[in-house]
Amino acid sequence: MDKKLENTALKNINIEDGFWKRYIDLVDHVILPFQWDLINDNVEGAEKSYCIRNFRIACGLEEGKHQGMVFQDTDVAKWLEAVSFSIEKKPNAKLESFADSAIDLIAGAQCEDGYLNTYYTITGNPRWSNLFEGHELYTAGHMIEAAVAYYKATGKDKFLKVMCKFADYMYEVFGSEEGRNHGYPGHPEVELALVKLYRVTGNEKYLQLSNYFVRSRGAEPCYFLNEDCVKNQNYIFSEFKDFKLDYNQSHLPIAEQITAEGHAVRAVYLYSAMADLASEYQDEKLLAQCEALWDNITKKRMYITGSIGSASYGERFTTDYDLPNDTNYSESCATVGLAMFSNRMFQITRDGKYTDVVEQALYNTLLAGIALDGKHFFYVNPLEVVPEVAENNPTMRHVMTTRQLWFGVACCPPNIARTLASIGDYAFSIDKNGIFINLFLSGTMNAELAGGKAELELKANYPESGRISIGVKTQHQNQEFTIAIRKPSYSNEFTVKVNGREIEFELKKGYIYLTRIWNDHDEVILDLDVSFRFVRCNPRVRENIGKVTIMRGPWVYCLEEADNGKYLSSVKVDSSKPIIEKADSKLLGGCLCAEVEGVKIRYGSEGDELYYTKAPEYENATFKAIPYCMWNNRGKGEMLVWMNEK
Repeated sequence: MDKKLENTALKNINIEDGFWKRYIDLVDHVILPFQWDLINDNVEGAEKSYCIRNFRIACGLEEGKHQGMVFQDTDVAKWLEAVSFSIEKKPNAKLESFADSAIDLIAGAQCEDGYLNTYYTITGNPRWSNLFEGHELYTAGHMIEAAVAYYKATGKDKFLKVMCKFADYMYEVFGSEEGRNHGYPGHPEVELALVKLYRVTGNEKYLQLSNYFVRSRGAEPCYFLNEDCVKNQNYIFSEFKDFKLDYNQSHLPIAEQITAEGHAVRAVYLYSAMADLASEYQDEKLLAQCEALWDNITKKRMYITGSIGSASYGERFTTDYDLPNDTNYSESCATVGLAMFSNRMFQITRDGKYTDVVEQALYNTLLAGIALDGKHFFYVNPLEVVPEVAENNPTMRHVMTTRQLWFGVACCPPNIARTLASIGDYAFSIDKNGIFINLFLSGTMNAELAGGKAELELKANYPESGRISIGVKTQHQNQEFTIAIRKPSYSNEFTVKVNGREIEFELKKGYIYLTRIWNDHDEVILDLDVSFRFVRCNPRVRENIGKVTIMRGPWVYCLEEADNGKYLSSVKVDSSKPIIEKADSKLLGGCLCAEVEGVKIRYGSEGDELYYTKAPEYENATFKAIPYCMWNNRGKGEMLVWMNEK
């Protein structure tokens, strides 16, 4: 664990990938300016954020009541973090000016002792009195993450000093010592943020506070049982009365938790912090626990699209192999959290199984959460939708049949933005001896290694093509270092060549290690098998028995009504027939489609009777599938990931 991999600075990465660049450009040029207007309540027809207005009231610049959720401050925090990542890569004076004005308001709203939270400042409600659902520490965490990112991007320390002052105050308030508050976050987040603050400042108090929050969680007697909201059922959120302590992972002492329980976002944020602490404290036992939790999620509780959270009520995990396709929650934030957790585990262990899940989550659910126009978002990500059912069945009221401009609880849109803006942190990792290529994105990256600077230029059209070209530039001739390239678990057939010749390499934990003396203009060619394939599900997942889906590389494919008509659930795909590639340059800005043969019920001959004995009539048909991440960009209609197998 003392050889943990690190991120390289985002300014050292330039992504020019044909597929990803359109999303990244949307963040830089559309999403961030648009979301600034949204959190300032300047977008007609969108739900009000009240975020900036709350800060103006807390500063004394306006009069009024706090509006929005108790955690409304995080709208601007995540927006600021996304802006930070964007301007670190490419300076943008206008965005930086917006950010500075927001930071001025945040600094102005800070109390003299360091406390910062507009809800509690404006309402006058007692601080730290409702950690179970009050989100004070969660909000502080997102603010800290934004401050660290902004400092790294700009070198300006005003925001960082504000959050250090708040963290210093929290350090005095919380702890196991007598006279301190023995609580911890109802919604984990500040734990991982404090580790980031420690790493950028070197102040060990922040690491110690994070460690306290994590290690004390769930200790008996559980802290939350003594809070008024729990004892007297006096909740801010009425549904919390139905939730047990596993909802926020406080049902057991943290060292005894080995299955993923409760609210999915809370869980993976907590596990991300646990991985950080395992690394910082060289704690093998805690790392093994993280691996057990990760295995439980990815082997028994994760959708094929890389999403998590089977139940809408509580936005939570349920039990092993319970993965309904049409009523699931699969919050976009949970997918972001799973990618964060998985990336941390990879950087500690250098095991490609973690990066495979990062890729699965990013290529599917993350991108499904954002429309191709950059201005509409999904919060919930089902794998099957019938609009007339979802819009009229109360058990599916959480399922939107078209993406929304904004949400009253708007955590997902800025979370998607900050992830896209920092995609380089997932694409590459480094240590002093080499560079790890985790995602296959066209572009360049450079790193300072022990033997000097090295630059890699990637050319790829992945996953449409499995050919990855890596050009090498070195500061010195005869420079020795390692290039480690992920071999995805789905691709069993691959070849590696350097300067046109097949060479020896070491394949370890899903990575191809090329350790050699490199010279300018050396070229590595990796050819992966990314051909279309049918994928089936463990039959313990009852909803998917007798069904298949289509994948290409990490992409999951789906059927849409726009291409295949209504009643997609009656489709039966003939998996004995080959999947045909169909590139369509005009569809959705350019799309590699899949065509499969099968049959579909011929509707119309059954009459109006609800029940009858006659067997349904089937007709032969060819079905067109598109990447799941692109669905719902052509208007409302049915969608289906898992298809009956003929």
